[in-house]
Amino acid sequence: MDLIKALENEQIRDDVENFRIGDTVRVHFKIVEGKTERVQVYEGLVIAKNNGGLRRTFTVRKISYGVGVERVFPMHSPRIQKVEVTRKGRVRRAKLYYIRDRVGKAAKVKELIRKKSETKPSAKAD
Repeated sequence: MDLIKALENEQIRDDVENFRIGDTVRVHFKIVEGKTERVQVYEGLVIAKNNGGLRRTFTVRKISYGVGVERVFPMHSPRIQKVEVTRKGRVRRAKLYYIRDRVGKAAKVKELIRKKSETKPSAKAD
């Protein structure tokens, strides 16, 4: 059993876990067509994350030509080049499956607005 965990720990990536549920992300995914490789960008709303060590996945939903399309990406896949967060979302749920039933503006997630970190005032010299 330790051999399996050792192999899994070698393949875990640290650079892709920079987003949360409700965020709008752009996933740069490598696609192999015959002998050629290209990068396809998939942009949408993160509606779910499933934890499971190396087998972690996240589900991204987008609207394409009026039809909702969901895609499940393995978090630690070597085919994912990078995940960019384009918009932070403000949600209070762990899974956003209710978005599937919503249409138009009702399917939007509010944007999370954070305060900029204030600079500390310098110490006064006496």
